[in-house]
Amino acid sequence: MQDKIFIGGGGPDYGQAQGLALKYANRHGLIAGATGTGKTVTLQILAEGFSQAGVPVFLSDVKGDLSGLALPGSAGHKLHQAFQDRAARIGFDKFSYAACPVTFWDLFGEQGHPVRTTVTEMGPLLLSRLMELSEAQEGILNIAFRVADEEGMPLLDLKDLQALLVWIGENRAQLSLRYGNVSTASIGAIQRRLLVLENQGGTNLFGEPALELSDLMRTDENGHGMVNILASDKLMGAPRLYATFLLWLLSELFEELPEVGDPDKPKLVFFFDEAHLLFDDAPKVLIDKVEQVARLIRSKGVGVYFITQNPADIPEDILGQLGNRVQHALRAFTARDRKNLRLAAETYRENPDFDTEAAIREVGVGEAVTSMLQKKGIPGIVQRTLIRPPGSQLGPITEGERQTILTASPMGAKYNQVIDRKSAFEILQARADAAAQEAAAAEAEEVVDQQSPMEREYASARRYSGSRVGRSSSRLSRRKDTFASAMSQAVIKELKGTTGRRIVRGILGGLFKNR
Repeated sequence: MQDKIFIGGGGPDYGQAQGLALKYANRHGLIAGATGTGKTVTLQILAEGFSQAGVPVFLSDVKGDLSGLALPGSAGHKLHQAFQDRAARIGFDKFSYAACPVTFWDLFGEQGHPVRTTVTEMGPLLLSRLMELSEAQEGILNIAFRVADEEGMPLLDLKDLQALLVWIGENRAQLSLRYGNVSTASIGAIQRRLLVLENQGGTNLFGEPALELSDLMRTDENGHGMVNILASDKLMGAPRLYATFLLWLLSELFEELPEVGDPDKPKLVFFFDEAHLLFDDAPKVLIDKVEQVARLIRSKGVGVYFITQNPADIPEDILGQLGNRVQHALRAFTARDRKNLRLAAETYRENPDFDTEAAIREVGVGEAVTSMLQKKGIPGIVQRTLIRPPGSQLGPITEGERQTILTASPMGAKYNQVIDRKSAFEILQARADAAAQEAAAAEAEEVVDQQSPMEREYASARRYSGSRVGRSSSRLSRRKDTFASAMSQAVIKELKGTTGRRIVRGILGGLFKNR
């Protein structure tokens, strides 16, 4: 049974071979380094290794390069000979080209199967973070969720939340007595933020069918873990939407998966690329939530790996939870860069053979400074490592190849078609329609009550005969209307209307009403 993922090795100027022990893979990890130093390839080889070990993977594809995991590498690639030489140098005898089983996902439903959740599942905390709400506005959002629960109104998509906020605004006087001040200004601000979220593509995220976590934790017929790739090149245009969705997914895994203790291998590995987006301007309560998840989710059998340019992008309390580390080169052009470089070097267990700070600054593309957890979870001594070549295709696949994979995927039948069942929007609309009908009936009843007995008899006769009835006789009159009779009918009609009733009530002191 495979117990390690081979990461890389050495040569004359490098240390011993490095591997990630599957037993400690749920102790989380970090892949860091400046742009162009090889972080994407490191992520790719780790995804390959987990998949071959039967561990499902979820990762975001920010640049489109990771789609190559779906196809094997080729001897015709321009780097084929370099890969062969690197494999021989580091003693990677098992190197061969192979693809991984891949499922493509996309919040916009363009480059993968649609990924959705409901407004209720997202919750007020993450929604507030997503829309950058103030404390007062977040309070209104919490009231909306409470009212939805008490009134039995599911919040599935954005129109449900928008309709509920309108209802809260209309009933703010009663709600304020129970929940505190409900400000129309705050409701309006939230509605504007929802509009911005719609423009960023948030409408695609909320709805049904919602993503089931079990569909991310599948294996293929060969026992290889499914590599779930979220197309994120377009999503990165809305960075808060990107970060909030991934944090929601992480929170759902934490809340729904059972405790498994320390398994022989993870149940799922979650790669969070561009991790700095999660923490930029994040309130303390959100950072505390991430720290809690990172600290406890390992007992659910889930490993979380953050990918970022600088370890300083990760809050210190969370950075301390990341036991397996691959540090590519950091550039030190400014005083701040030099400080971050020194801090990064200090987080490793020292190697007497070289200076860690200098090594981080000097390693080239495809090289890294690594430290993996060893027996009993103790951090290994830092090593300079040549990263092994990937077995899957380096670089993106074509659009035609992507569509072929999507067509063959069983997830299409489950998620491609939107379901719009009865929820808050429909419930509130039905209530409004019923109220309008009651108001119309009450208005009609009021008209009847305000008529004299003779007028009611006259109106009843007209309703059943379809012809005019003279007041002095029951005989049908089919004479042509004279100008005078036409004028009198017009006056009667006007007096029977809403405006006429107001005039009559004003002049006669409610005579008809008293009758």
